Amino acid sequence: MSTTPDSPNGSGRTGPLPAGTQAPEFQLSTTPDQRVSLSDFRGRPAILFFYPADWSPVCGDQTALYNELLPEFRRFHAALLGVSVDGVWCHLAYAEHRKLHYPLLSDFEPKGQVARTYGVYRLPDGTSERALFVISSEGVIHWSYLSPIGVNPGADGILNALEELAARREPQLKEKK
Repeated sequence: MSTTPDSPNGSGRTGPLPAGTQAPEFQLSTTPDQRVSLSDFRGRPAILFFYPADWSPVCGDQTALYNELLPEFRRFHAALLGVSVDGVWCHLAYAEHRKLHYPLLSDFEPKGQVARTYGVYRLPDGTSERALFVISSEGVIHWSYLSPIGVNPGADGILNALEELAARREPQLKEKK
């Protein structure tokens, strides 16, 4: 994909993929011998969060917050996936140190390819933006958000998006009965 000078992140886009867009498929390493695909989570919502780097202070706060909120995310049957350009060995050490109970995916090689596809790669820094996506069980982006790089975006937007998806599903479930 070519880049444009007016794109702040050098991805050719001016921000994250918007709601209503089919979420691009990907396959990334979570361990040296395991890969995860977005399609592995079809049939349930997925929370995809991009963050700049393991071991940075804001990222540490963000990953810890999401770890604490896992029961709340699971209430909506949502999978939580963290993505950065760090390598799998770095992710494994970081996840063990922080006692994280969800997968961290390595967008390492080709560097930032998935972040680029989602419009959230920071070309000048070689990292991803701090971006959030809630993807429906059908694989469509329901909600996306780009946070300032130095600000923990919290989880309110994620939880609101999951509640909207759940409310949308309830009438569909009643119709099937």
